[in-house]
Amino acid sequence: MGPLKIGIAGLGHVGCGLIELVERQDKLRLPGVVEITGVSARSQSRNRPVDTDKYRWFDDAATLAEDPDVDVFVELIGGSDGPAKFAVESALKAGKHVITANKALMAKHGMALAALAEEKGVDLLFEAAVAGGIPVVRVLRDSLAGVEIKRVAGILNGTCNYLTTSMLETGRSYDEVLEEAQKLGYAEADPTLDVSGMDAAHKAAILSAIAFSADLDFSKVKVSGVDGIDLLDLKLADRLGLRIKLIAEGLLTEDGVVCRVEPMALSANHPLARVNGSLNTVRIEGDPVGAITLTGPGAGAGPTASAVMGDVAKLFRPAIRPAFGRAEHHVARPFVAAMGDETSAFFLRVRLADQPGALAALTEALAAEGVSVNQLLQDSADDSGASPVAIVTHRCPRSHMQAALTRLGKLTMLIDAPRLIRIETAS
Repeated sequence: MGPLKIGIAGLGHVGCGLIELVERQDKLRLPGVVEITGVSARSQSRNRPVDTDKYRWFDDAATLAEDPDVDVFVELIGGSDGPAKFAVESALKAGKHVITANKALMAKHGMALAALAEEKGVDLLFEAAVAGGIPVVRVLRDSLAGVEIKRVAGILNGTCNYLTTSMLETGRSYDEVLEEAQKLGYAEADPTLDVSGMDAAHKAAILSAIAFSADLDFSKVKVSGVDGIDLLDLKLADRLGLRIKLIAEGLLTEDGVVCRVEPMALSANHPLARVNGSLNTVRIEGDPVGAITLTGPGAGAGPTASAVMGDVAKLFRPAIRPAFGRAEHHVARPFVAAMGDETSAFFLRVRLADQPGALAALTEALAAEGVSVNQLLQDSADDSGASPVAIVTHRCPRSHMQAALTRLGKLTMLIDAPRLIRIETAS
C-alpha cells in the first residue's frame, strides 16, 4: 500500500499540530504511511512552530483541494462560508475524501455536503468538529448503530465550563475569570462564540443529526449562553445542592428532534455536575445500553489534531458510508423548535428590596400561578439594600413559571430581572 497523500488547508494551532503528528507518525499506530503533499494558509511568511517550507505551498485552498497529488483534503480554515465551504465543495466535486474540524460549516451546510460526498462516492469525516479529542462522532455513528438513541446531552464548550467552575471555586466575578481564561488560552480574544452558547450549539446540532437520523436545521436550535450568569447565581445554587453548567442537548420527541443549549442547574450527584475545568463530556442515552458517558479534552491543538489523524487513519481502508450515518431506508426526522411547555423543577433567583412583606409578595405571586416552593434561601441585604433570594420549585409546567415571572415583573420591590434556570436531577 502506497502512502496516503493529504493536503492541509489552514495552519493555525490545529494545522500545525497535525503536521507535528505526521512528522512523528512512527510513534503512532497508523495502518500505513501519511504523506503531506501540499499546504495552504492565508500567509506563507507567518512564524509557525513547524517548518512548512518543506511542503508545496498553495495560496488558494481550493486549488490544493483539486490537486491530483492529493488523496485527502483536510480543511482547518474555519468559518461556515467563504473559502472553507468553497474548498470543501471543490474537493468533493473532484472526488477527494474530505476531513474537517469545522463545526460551523457542518452545522450550517452539513446536509448538503454529505449529499455531495455520497453522490461522488467519497468520505466526509468530521470527528474533530465535535468535542476535540473525544471520539463521539464515530461512537454515535458507528459503534452505537445498534442503539435506539433517546437523548444526547453534555458539556460541549470547555471555555464555559472553565468559567462556571472557576467562578464558584475562587469567588471571582465573571469578568475576572474570563480575563484569566483568555490569558491561559482557554478563551479567544473575542469569546462571543463560546460564551453565547453558539459554539456548543453547532456541536449539539451535529450530534443530534447523527443520533436521530435527522435533517439538520440549525435555525431551529435554541441557544442561550453563560454570559448572563453571575457569581451570585452560582453561589446560591451551590448552597441549594445545585451546579450551574452550560448544557447542550438533543432530544427525540414525538414531533421531531429538539436541540438546545442553555444553562441548567444540575443536582450535585448528576454525572455532568462533576465535570469541572475545561473538560468536555457527552452523555448518550438509549436502548438497550442505558447511558454511556464520554469525557476528555474538548479543544486544543493536540486533542483536535489527534481527532483529525484518527479520521486520516480510517481512510487507508475507506468504507464509504453516509457522513451522518443515515441510510436511505431511515426515517428522516425534522428538527423542531424547543418544547414550549415542558414540566420541570426550576431554580429561580431574585433580588428583593429590603422591606416588610417583600418575601411574602414573592411567594404569593408564585402560588397564584400554581408554582409550589420546594426550597427557599434568603440572604441578608447587601450594600445596595437588595436581598438575594433563591428558590427551588416543585415540578411544574414552564408556562406556569413564565406566568409567575410576568406577575413578578409587576412587583415594585423587585430590584432587577429574575434569573430562571431549569433543573435536572441525576437519573
